[in-house]
Amino acid sequence: MPDALVSTDWLQTHLAAPDVRVVDATWFLPGIERDPRAEYTASHIPGAVFFDLDAICEPKGLHPHTVPSAAKFSSRVRKLGLGDGNRIVVYDGNRFFASARVWWMFRFMGHDDVMVLDGGLEKWRAEGRPLTDEPTRPQERHFTVRQNSLLLRELDQMRANVAAKREQVVDARSAGRFHAREPEPRPGLRSGHIPGAKNLHYAQLVADDGSLKPAGELRRLLVEAGLDPGRPITTTCGSGVSA
Repeated sequence: MPDALVSTDWLQTHLAAPDVRVVDATWFLPGIERDPRAEYTASHIPGAVFFDLDAICEPKGLHPHTVPSAAKFSSRVRKLGLGDGNRIVVYDGNRFFASARVWWMFRFMGHDDVMVLDGGLEKWRAEGRPLTDEPTRPQERHFTVRQNSLLLRELDQMRANVAAKREQVVDARSAGRFHAREPEPRPGLRSGHIPGAKNLHYAQLVADDGSLKPAGELRRLLVEAGLDPGRPITTTCGSGVSA
């Protein structure tokens, strides 16, 4: 999707546009002693609301970050002032780590007018663009859910794919976790990876300034990881965030 990214120049120019809404989706792995909500409160792009990835998920799910029900997602984003007719721009302070997940969630729920800020908060801050600690007070907005089930794979579908190999599986975790040389960040989780999966750490896709690498470089990385860019790909990771 060529329109999946917007530049820092574009966002600063359109910050005051009546249809644009900005979302801070910063999140960190367990064990990293950083509080994303506190960091948002201290400094965020003007007008941005905070999307709590740990809260906007299925509370009764067996695993963290299980996709929430349509009703819960709609209820939460409405209260953030995000809804029909909005052009939503998502960023984070951790190199696409969670902003791409939130971008995917909106698309899964049927809102396609959503983009990720290329370079995120890191690039925005390095360029000296405006930041604030003033709280954002959104006005509730209606959000119509139109779930796109083609964007999600359930466990039984993944099990069937192991045998049939209809889709390529890409694991976005680090090589150490993929090969079970490093422990999982959550206690009690088994190590290793899905049979037949290829490994491409999400961090390899990001340039030094925090922006996404050029398309040609991304294609080269996919091929070097043993993937065919022309065939369907399903992504996975530890709990469905960096994937």
